[in-house]
Amino acid sequence: MSAFNEYPSTEKLKKLAEKPLDLSKEGNLSPKRVSQMKAECLNLKLLYGTERVGEKTLETLFELAKEANVHEKMKAMQSGVVINKIEGHESENRMVLHTAMRDFFERQNEAEEAKQAAALAYAELEKLKSFLDGIEKEGFTDMIQVGIGGSELGPKAIYLALEAFKREGKRVHFISNVDPDDAAHLLQQVDLNKTLVVIVSKSGTTLETLTNEELIRKKFLDEGLSPKNHFLAVTGKGSPMDDPEKYRKSFFIWDYVGGRYSVTSMVGCVMLAFAIGMEKLLDFLRGASCMDKVALEEDPLKNLPLLSALLGIWNHNFLGLPTTAIIPYSQALSRFPAHLQQCDMESNGKRIDKQGNPVDFWTGPIIWGEPGTNGQHSFYQLIHQGTIPVPVEFIGFAKNQYGEDNPFKGTTSQEKLLSNLFAQSIGLATGQKSDNPNKFFPGNRPNRVLLAEECDPYTVGAILSYYENKVAFQGFIWDINSFDQEGVQLGKVLANKIIDQFSKMTKGEEFSDDFPLGAVYIDQLKHL
Repeated sequence: MSAFNEYPSTEKLKKLAEKPLDLSKEGNLSPKRVSQMKAECLNLKLLYGTERVGEKTLETLFELAKEANVHEKMKAMQSGVVINKIEGHESENRMVLHTAMRDFFERQNEAEEAKQAAALAYAELEKLKSFLDGIEKEGFTDMIQVGIGGSELGPKAIYLALEAFKREGKRVHFISNVDPDDAAHLLQQVDLNKTLVVIVSKSGTTLETLTNEELIRKKFLDEGLSPKNHFLAVTGKGSPMDDPEKYRKSFFIWDYVGGRYSVTSMVGCVMLAFAIGMEKLLDFLRGASCMDKVALEEDPLKNLPLLSALLGIWNHNFLGLPTTAIIPYSQALSRFPAHLQQCDMESNGKRIDKQGNPVDFWTGPIIWGEPGTNGQHSFYQLIHQGTIPVPVEFIGFAKNQYGEDNPFKGTTSQEKLLSNLFAQSIGLATGQKSDNPNKFFPGNRPNRVLLAEECDPYTVGAILSYYENKVAFQGFIWDINSFDQEGVQLGKVLANKIIDQFSKMTKGEEFSDDFPLGAVYIDQLKHL
């Protein structure tokens, strides 16, 4: 039996889940409950009265956290203990120090590994500031970031979240898909003479990224421009991309920073500093660092990431709900659910524990989502009246970013946006009774609301760290390795076999015996 199922609190929670709180029962979701069931820190407020938990369930969830020793595990992670490993099996065997990438504000972590990692990260920031100051007069208006997975999803989500704060005349674009139409479409929209290109690959060998790089290099050469004057690298020190002959400047990342956790490293910092400036970049990093410190709080009611992690485990493992929707009521966070999809599912989509044994419970949930209010006119039908209840995490802000809003029929757009958010939270919980079965809403659908004053750099950094640490806490409780991603490797290996077959076909060589299944698929192209 796995460690998770051996905790005494797990058995207690299973019994409590037999008769969980019914939010749809009249009087259960009271104004008093909503106002009291909240946790606050760093100008963030988590409202969880619309979750199916009572006092006894919360107490037992807190016992689970203590039995899983999550606080010591979080301290170990932030101190640079090697936790990215599977005992007795070949694995990455690395530290996990994405938190050190922003740990230079009122430092509290004195572990030597963490101090060294933070010093290296700060040195890269100083190098970046010097570089951007040096090119300020060259008139670059655009930056294209070329990368895939964590080199695109997180950076793009955060750039869009903070685009309202960008410097005048600065724009950032992203190319990730190896589909050539992705690059061709974007390259038509920029003046290459005024464009910097950032190639992001920790290993310096990512095939999709290098393929797109060559396509873009050819475009520069075709227009009589020297790629070396425009191309930057974000890569591991000593990688094939750490090459001053090909890149105007190289910025470094380290193997203890996973791709999906790399937004606060040079993977995100280069383009953010170009777009919003160093001062606002530092505000973003400071917000993330402050939330990392909150994740070390021992009181779960003061530790927002841990509280959220425990509520998620209650919904997933004990109420048996397989998915979680993340719905930001903010257009700025339009790509944030896509980033969190990778952060959560690549981290906790694991079938073995840290000793290499198959688990006997559900690990990571399926994460999905879109911004509200748009989602209300697409998938909300299912989450209100569908047969599979979907826990929802709402995100909302008291103020809009641009400060432009007009009253219409007595209320502003922002007030209407927030009214919809609050109404959905209440409606999912309470439902609606009706003699007409078509108008009957069962309710009792768990959800919680994360509120902040404004979607500014500091707050976005704090929210990013809140979710990163929530994912880590869930992995600690499940005793799985949240920091490798072997599950993405098989597809790459098979794709490379088929790529070799395409290459042989182009040369007129035989290839069907190399990988017969791949050959069959290639053959189907001939009949289109």
